[in-house]
Amino acid sequence: MRLARWLTAAFLVAVLLMLAYSAVAAPDIPVAVLTPRWAPAPSVLRPVDGVTAHLRDEGPRNDSVPVLLLHGTSASLHTWEGWSAALRSTRRVISVDLPGFGLTGPDPLNDYRIERYTRFVVALLDSLGVRRADVAGNSLGGEIAWETAARAPDRVRKLVLVDPAGFKFTSESVPLGFRLARTPSLSWLFTRILPRGVVESSVRSVYGDPEKVTDALVDRYYQLTLRTGNRTVLAHRFAQTAPGADTARLASITAPTLILWGGRDQLIPPSDAARFQRLLPRATLIMYPELGHVPHEEDAARTVRDVLAFLRAP
Repeated sequence: MRLARWLTAAFLVAVLLMLAYSAVAAPDIPVAVLTPRWAPAPSVLRPVDGVTAHLRDEGPRNDSVPVLLLHGTSASLHTWEGWSAALRSTRRVISVDLPGFGLTGPDPLNDYRIERYTRFVVALLDSLGVRRADVAGNSLGGEIAWETAARAPDRVRKLVLVDPAGFKFTSESVPLGFRLARTPSLSWLFTRILPRGVVESSVRSVYGDPEKVTDALVDRYYQLTLRTGNRTVLAHRFAQTAPGADTARLASITAPTLILWGGRDQLIPPSDAARFQRLLPRATLIMYPELGHVPHEEDAARTVRDVLAFLRAP
């Protein structure tokens, strides 16, 4: 009798676990399914340095020094749509999903070191026939931007760094999705189970005002995170990160630089802004006290005004 009751209880627990799993299971979504919604014209998919890159190339073709926009970890080129709309009437604007993220998806070699990303940026410029660019980047994209300026100074005219990565730091708050991907015992689960609420919590945590986060914004981040292979990439990317390894290179960068930082950034501390400003020889800093880690997305209109003034300056 006791065995029968135990087996019944075990069966009920198994059923409940299966129901719970089915409620939050999140299988990968093939890129072909995501493309119609997230890559309408002027988006294109083209081979660049071993991956099929999702990119947009907008604005006047006679702009000899385009603006290149590089997003952060787990984001996509869509994060720059506000800036692109403001810039493309007078500037050629190139935005791209970096390898491992968005619709571009994983690198076949699973190489997500900064050196690989800077090679990708140079290869992208070469493929588009661009000799020099004004390069802007947020978070990981900011680190790639300044590393490119240090490693290939002839390819970068001006720099815009938006809450860039690079130094070792201690976060006040880490997005829940990042914490799951960084934890070896949970990263396998993260690739198979991803409640939408995890993504919503992560996006809200990088905004200065979480109430600005809309359902449509969460849908975008959630669906592109589910692009086949992207969740596995996140664990590789964190494992290959080497904070502080190259910050000595900052002093060699001669490109005029605009640093933008959200005062409510809980991921990379706002105090890092002064560290960048001290090392970069030609840097100007603007702080936005009420914005978070993605000020270009949270308040595109305000931040891009400062960028336009910087880019127009001689």
